[in-house]
Amino acid sequence: MQSKLFGTMPDGTQVHAFTLRSSAGLTATITQYGGRIAALSVPMPEGPRNVTLGFDRLEPYLSDVAHLGAITGRYANRISNGRFTLDGRDYTLPINSAGNTLHGGPGGFAYKVWQAEPDGETLRLTLHSPDGDQGFPGGLDAVVEYRLDGDALVIDYAATSDAPTVLNLTNHAYFNLAGTGTILGHALQIPSTRVTPLSEAFVPNGEIRDIAGTAFDFSTPTPFGTRIDQDDPQLRLSKGYDICYVLADAPRAALVLAATVTASGIVMHTLTTEPGVQLYTGNHLGGAFPRFGGFCLETQHFADSPNRPNFPSTVLRPGQRFASRTTYRFCAE
Repeated sequence: MQSKLFGTMPDGTQVHAFTLRSSAGLTATITQYGGRIAALSVPMPEGPRNVTLGFDRLEPYLSDVAHLGAITGRYANRISNGRFTLDGRDYTLPINSAGNTLHGGPGGFAYKVWQAEPDGETLRLTLHSPDGDQGFPGGLDAVVEYRLDGDALVIDYAATSDAPTVLNLTNHAYFNLAGTGTILGHALQIPSTRVTPLSEAFVPNGEIRDIAGTAFDFSTPTPFGTRIDQDDPQLRLSKGYDICYVLADAPRAALVLAATVTASGIVMHTLTTEPGVQLYTGNHLGGAFPRFGGFCLETQHFADSPNRPNFPSTVLRPGQRFASRTTYRFCAE
């Protein structure tokens, strides 16, 4: 593992980036700032190909609003109206997206400098989130570990809290298996035909909907662009795909396949212990990257679960340990 100075925060804090390499030729560069995957290169006959969207220095990330490659928390995805009730007590969070709290708020985990602890071939990042951070209760200690296992990037998440709280952690990497252009020609397969549809307020309406035969059905490999322009209310609302697929009714101990994407000679398998995977097609990317320039497969619990008792619980209590694993595996097409 190699480290280098990645940049300096406005308050003078130095941020480092760490590059991991596997025996199969996979390389990943992870930064202390938000635990961001700045690069992930897959060996190809013509040479290494970077398959994530990112930057090679800190400064562009400081103004990034797309959460490029970042750990998102305390609560990945949205909490409606920035409010939830836990054990009879109401909590109010900062609003930062269409009347909701998105990815933990404007000062969420994506914008924190994590402590780095290289340990052999594993990069361990730790963060203490104090009681009241972004309005969330409880002092939370989070640990995210990155390691390369042959042809796979493995991400392990863990957390404990000293008071009841809610938690939903994921990584917000944008992938482009071609390394350039848009992802509309990438073929996606998701072994689920259930989603949590959105209301006009961009949060789940509480329904678990079967989408077999619709524009959201990727049960057989289908390019992203085949139906992305269909006249569907959910597609119009999000200006593309931005929806959670239900993989299970509760988290599991063992990994299961969440999605497979194929393009430009690469097959990417996403596996997780989480009950859902949020598909996002970069509908609002701009600036350095084109619209639809990358896709996200955010393994997580469902959005707005603290306000939806029929969704798998995201409550973390003292004495409990949150644990989750996601693996991104790459092989030749």
